[in-house]
Amino acid sequence: MTVALMWEARAVPGRGADLLAWAQERLRELPGRPLRRETFRAPQDRVLVITWWDAPYDDPGLPELPEPESDLITRAVHRWRFESLGGA
Repeated sequence: MTVALMWEARAVPGRGADLLAWAQERLRELPGRPLRRETFRAPQDRVLVITWWDAPYDDPGLPELPEPESDLITRAVHRWRFESLGGA
């Protein structure tokens, strides 16, 4: 089964580049390698990271990106976990 982990955070205004750099560094530190990973940015200094893993949906050992320092973000990180149903 393929599981996608989504992590989304909103930086303090003007610190989007710092949050992006922080997320990219944390991705390099993850234990194991995902099948795929992708990083996005959006207006309002938002950063989204999606990683795909070959694992059961409820695997508690899947590595998640941590919460950034509170002076870098405007709110708690949003996290979602999805089961892949296949692609086109």
